Amino acid sequence: MHGYMIYVLPGFLLAMIATWITRSTFARYSRVSASSGLTGAQAARRLLDSQGLTQVSIERAGGFLSDHYDPTSRVLRLSPEVYDAPTLSAIGVACHEAGHALQHASRYMPLVLRTGMVPITQFGSRLAGPILIGGLMFNFPPLINLGILLFIGVVAFTLVTLPVEWDATSRAKQLMVRSGIVLPQESAQAGAVLNAAFLTYVASAVSAVLTLLYYLSRARRR
Repeated sequence: MHGYMIYVLPGFLLAMIATWITRSTFARYSRVSASSGLTGAQAARRLLDSQGLTQVSIERAGGFLSDHYDPTSRVLRLSPEVYDAPTLSAIGVACHEAGHALQHASRYMPLVLRTGMVPITQFGSRLAGPILIGGLMFNFPPLINLGILLFIGVVAFTLVTLPVEWDATSRAKQLMVRSGIVLPQESAQAGAVLNAAFLTYVASAVSAVLTLLYYLSRARRR
């Protein structure tokens, strides 16, 4: 357990810090209204329409900051605090998710790769740990190797996610101003929310890599 904590604790602490920064930054700019008066849903609609993506629909979803783009149904799902609010935080998040729709339309390769990895990642995230533990308990190398391979898939997914999220943020920052959704002087504040949110993806990738290193060190000792 001591060895496990040495590897995993830094990633856990980084994730906690990133989550706190994201929530506090979102709360801060949730108190700042956009000069355009647009809600998050209206901002996303304007951005999508300006790029010819009129077929992408926007729906209200439950859950705090549960915002996401569903490439299967081509639907942008926004949480209530984003969908209904005419604030810079809401606009930043909504336009970021619209950025994923733009990636999908242009077949942005990292997004295509990440989407294809989802089934493998879901399988690996559920079974990699139990398989590795079983292999270590019974000192059975094939089982250990299988668990490590499955978890490598999880790590690869977190790493591919980084350029996907960064590119969606970059698109949002540019198009928010170009589409008249925010003024140039407002874009930095709306973008600050997205920069903070990106830290959570960095923390997830760091945590996954450190966990993999721990598994590899245990396997090598065996």
